[in-house]
This record gives sequence, structure tokens and C-alpha cells, in this order.
Amino acid sequence: MAFLAPVTLAGNLVILEPLQFGHHDDLVDAVRDGRLWELWYTSVPGPEAMAAEIEARLARQAVGEMLPFVVRRTDTGRVVGMTTYLNIEPDVPRLEIGATWTAHSAQRTGVNAESKLLLLTHAFDALGCLAVEFRTHWHNLQSRTAIARLGAKQDGVLRNHRRMPDGSLRDTVVFSIIDSEWPAVRNALRYRLARYGS
Repeated sequence: MAFLAPVTLAGNLVILEPLQFGHHDDLVDAVRDGRLWELWYTSVPGPEAMAAEIEARLARQAVGEMLPFVVRRTDTGRVVGMTTYLNIEPDVPRLEIGATWTAHSAQRTGVNAESKLLLLTHAFDALGCLAVEFRTHWHNLQSRTAIARLGAKQDGVLRNHRRMPDGSLRDTVVFSIIDSEWPAVRNALRYRLARYGS
């Protein structure tokens, strides 16, 4: 369980805090910013489903299956989304960064890029991961582009991989960054964030 110990990760633009039930109202406000649950190619919880989502993530954390965070902006103090370590394999070690959503007003502000830098730094430098994975819907072009911009390489596509809330089947695109690529990815992320004063 030490591998999954809750931790707060702080940057210049964002603070990633371990998810708690007390974040419920802030997360409801954040998800309403852009009505993110209406995007058919994502699985973002709506306001009425947020309590169940928090409960589910914390239950999975309790058995060592994930480590969920809320994303808080440092300039306003507002919670603007969620992100998670999941599909954790301590024996390798490797993990996935996913189950991520960001309020519409916080998109393209450096919030997501710094969140990824913090999560990747902790995964590679503190946890000693040999690989970090990202997954997204084939039709989520915004997410695929953002993951590729991180420097992750596409590993493949899992066809008919998951059933979505509307009953449709998702083709999942799998990307990863391996430890030997991490220094270049880190430098590129730091360069991108420099424009935001980070």
C-alpha cells in the first residue's frame, strides 16, 4: 500500500489534492462549467452522480486499485477537475494516468499540462515507474492530441474495448511514456509551461 500512499502534489498553477468526500460541492461546480457529462465520448459524472463517483473512487483507493486527486487552481483556489492513478502494477512498476476531466474554463490554460507534469514526475521520480500509460476514446480527438503533445507514443487501439454509458462501444487508444523517454518529456512540458509563468 505504500506505493499508493495519498500525496499532495503542488506546482505553480495547480495543486493536486487527494480526493475526499468534502470536495463534492466544488466538483459539482467544476463539472457544470462546460456541462462535461454531455460529451458522448467521455464518462464524466454529472452533478447528480458526483457523490457516487467520489464514493466509487475512494472505495477503489481503499483496496489499492487507484489513487484519485482533485485539481485545484492556485490563482483562484477553485477545484477545476479530477485525475487519477489507476491500473497500477507495483511489481513492474507501472500505472495509468486517467479518469481525468477538466472544467471548460480551465482548458488550454496550462492546468492540464502542469497536472500531467506533477503526476509524471511523481510516477517516474518518486515511484520508480518504468512506464506510464494513457487511454482515451478513439473519437476524443482533443484528448488524443493532448496526450500526443505530452510526448507519449501510441501503442495501439483496443477495438470494442468498453461499453459507454449510452450503450455504444468504445475503441480505446493506448499511449505510453517509458522511463528512458521521461527526461525529454519533462523538458518539453517545462518549456510549454514557461509561457504561463510556471
